[in-house]
Amino acid sequence: MVELRTITKENIDEVLKLRVAKHQETFVSTTAESLAQAYVYKKTAFPFAIYAGEILVGFIMLGYYEVKNQYTLWKLLIDERYQNKGYGRCTLKSAINYLVDRFNAREVYVGVAFGNDIARDLYYSMGFRETGEKDKVQFEMKLEISRE
Repeated sequence: MVELRTITKENIDEVLKLRVAKHQETFVSTTAESLAQAYVYKKTAFPFAIYAGEILVGFIMLGYYEVKNQYTLWKLLIDERYQNKGYGRCTLKSAINYLVDRFNAREVYVGVAFGNDIARDLYYSMGFRETGEKDKVQFEMKLEISRE
């Protein structure tokens, strides 16, 4: 249903225009901020445009956090025009598969902003569980991937 595609000179302008709803702006960085981080952490950040067919519906950035030896879902943004259509769930499945296939990841971590109940519920439904780690703005969740 969705495809993770490389961000290129052909789609960068469209990616930069992606926006969440106003009340969600404190939950996730803009794509411009995320791409700046990806540039600085280019060896361990993996940004992608999310497409449903030929329609750009969002942005995701995966990463490897060297200090903790963890693979992460660093950023996830579904444009407000395409929310509540199942793209977030499909994107998470694709992202987890990417980390497993490319890096043999056995755990995936994500930080969830306090108050972002929709994201929290989505992650719970995908098997993520809270780790007990938190800071002033977010709490951590982890998905353990079985070795089948």
